[in-house]
Amino acid sequence: MPARHPLFEEVESLQNLLVSHATGGAEDEAEFTRLRQVVLAEPSVDAIAPRFIRTCRSLGQFWQFIKNKFGTYAERRKYLWDEFRPMLELLEKGGTAPSDLVVSTSLEKFDAAHVQAAWSKALDRRASDPEGAITIARTLLESVCKHILEEAEVPYDDSPDISKLYKQTAELLKLAPSQHTEGVFKQILGGCTAVVEGLGALRNRLSDSHGKGKAGVKPAARHAELAVNLAGALAVYLLATKATRDETAA
Repeated sequence: MPARHPLFEEVESLQNLLVSHATGGAEDEAEFTRLRQVVLAEPSVDAIAPRFIRTCRSLGQFWQFIKNKFGTYAERRKYLWDEFRPMLELLEKGGTAPSDLVVSTSLEKFDAAHVQAAWSKALDRRASDPEGAITIARTLLESVCKHILEEAEVPYDDSPDISKLYKQTAELLKLAPSQHTEGVFKQILGGCTAVVEGLGALRNRLSDSHGKGKAGVKPAARHAELAVNLAGALAVYLLATKATRDETAA
């Protein structure tokens, strides 16, 4: 079993400090500032750090946030424990896990069992069933796009064309290259579109979704890992963008 990451105790201390402050304790502002800076400086946990750690730059700001969010101490404790759990679990495993754990913990916050199930299946099949993993990687991204569109009550054509689904979702979230004028953003967002188109093409060429002739190409585990990792990263990116926009609109 890998050793705990050195940051584990610091993150646990920050959790305990905030739990105490949220339930009537008077905590030290300087210690909060120190722990917050330590956590935000660690790239391995940045993707799964609770949003309020970034937005609340003082205990006063955190108090206003938690006071307005929950009225009871019990609710505040549970919320904070749940928010810190992904970071602590990652660090307890050494903090060296690849993107698998980051995507897994991000999807756990997403209330859609079929999306989480698709991700778990894709992870399980990468080595043993590359063709199946590639099919499920595409299904994962399709499910995320459909769920986002459905929540926004945006109709879509229930077709197997992932490129069309992604385009609709990207436009809804203002992630389409055409919606930006800054060159670097257009380039990055255009790259995301190219990844989706590539996933669709890879799925059609290498997955088990279509019959093959005698000269059919059999995917290797590395092809499946690429497809699954790309789909997972894009799924998290879409969900994180949606969450940010929902918070801004609230």
